[in-house]
Amino acid sequence: MDIQVLGSMSVRVGGHSAAPSAPKPRQVLALLALHADQMVPVSTLAEELWGHKPPRSARTTLQTYVLQLRDLIGEALAREGSGREGAKDILVTLPGGYRLETGGGSVDFRTFERRAAAGFRAMDTEDYQGATRKLREALDLWSGEGALADIQAGSLITMEVERLEEARLFALDQRIEADLRLGRHRELVSELTFLVHRHRTHEGLHAQFMLALHRSGRRGEALRAYQRLHAALDSELGLEPSLPLQRLQRSIRTQSDAFEVDGTVSSAAGVRGTASGPKSARVC
Repeated sequence: MDIQVLGSMSVRVGGHSAAPSAPKPRQVLALLALHADQMVPVSTLAEELWGHKPPRSARTTLQTYVLQLRDLIGEALAREGSGREGAKDILVTLPGGYRLETGGGSVDFRTFERRAAAGFRAMDTEDYQGATRKLREALDLWSGEGALADIQAGSLITMEVERLEEARLFALDQRIEADLRLGRHRELVSELTFLVHRHRTHEGLHAQFMLALHRSGRRGEALRAYQRLHAALDSELGLEPSLPLQRLQRSIRTQSDAFEVDGTVSSAAGVRGTASGPKSARVC
């Protein structure tokens, strides 16, 4: 079984889709996919589907959804020539819950996590060429606007999606930093222009944008980017830019070399940025 959640959901058995079209069974499959090869309790599935007040028929209804999913898995197995009887071995009933078995198939978000971790290790050893390559490979697994973009999500899937988006943004932050350290500031301006418009209060991305603009000989635009961030923070959150970002702005304004900061700008931005902002990062 191959699972993709970093975009629209895809669950395939032997190359054949096993994903339902009905919203509730899709929601069940999505939560099982997010915990592939792990048992998901019935209570957890019920909470995802109905919140903290599931109907009395919740368990029976959930069993119906599981049967529908098994039918689809069985049909995919039949097309592969493996027979329908193996569906129960893929969507397994356990005491108190269910488990979706991948059988060694691919799970895109776990591949993303492994590749991103390799990129972070390369950053730690100052192998910026390796870091940008590995982090690009991780980020290339994403498609569309976000994880499980086509799923009607309850509170638990929403939480998992936010965790994945957090990881995506941190990997992106580190890939941009690696590119900055490699002197690719001009190439980054276009990408960062889009990102700062999408994340209007994310200080780390704005710091990187300001650095890329300044190093491209566009000091005035770098200062205007700071002004836009200042206005957004004030109007949306009632905050001032962090002190490290203020120092970066002053250094760019005075054309001081002091803006080659040690990383506190992005670290502050992880706290003061968007909900999905990175927890820690460095800006060179």
